[in-house]
Amino acid sequence: MPKWSPLVRLAGWQADSAVDGPGLRFVVFAQGCPHRCPGCHNPETHLPIGGKVLSVDQIFDLYQQSPGQEGITLSGGEPFAQAGPLAFLAAKVKAAGGDVVCYTGYVLEQLQGLAQSQEDIAQLLQTIDLLIDGPFILAQRTLTLPFRGSRNQRIIPLTPTGDKLAAEIDRCRDRL
Repeated sequence: MPKWSPLVRLAGWQADSAVDGPGLRFVVFAQGCPHRCPGCHNPETHLPIGGKVLSVDQIFDLYQQSPGQEGITLSGGEPFAQAGPLAFLAAKVKAAGGDVVCYTGYVLEQLQGLAQSQEDIAQLLQTIDLLIDGPFILAQRTLTLPFRGSRNQRIIPLTPTGDKLAAEIDRCRDRL
């Protein structure tokens, strides 16, 4: 982990979210997205300009000022477009006992390929407990799958904690 606090361009953040992953979550919405999926729920996050620039320490302070959060959700925009600083943030959250959920328009296999040559992507992948991958596809839009906008998106546990979060989502789905 770097000793300095990198900067992140955010479209915004939200404490106490119950719709961006299992449990009560602190959500950061990264500014900038190369996917620009038609019908995206957050089209204001597409351009890499705008939003607000905060240090990782500032974001982490906001997270800590929100008691009861089970962890952080990285959303967007595209979190992997700012993988380095978000990996730093995710590591701080995990060190404080929280878990990390990440939404991405990439699929895991693409990220694994990119991680071969981009250390920041590899670092972010290593800090994520639960990955929700795949672009939003308007023709596959769904309102019935928990924590997904389209049927192509997958919930992929990357750690034992991610296995527990995925099981929680399965229990949630079974109640629908």
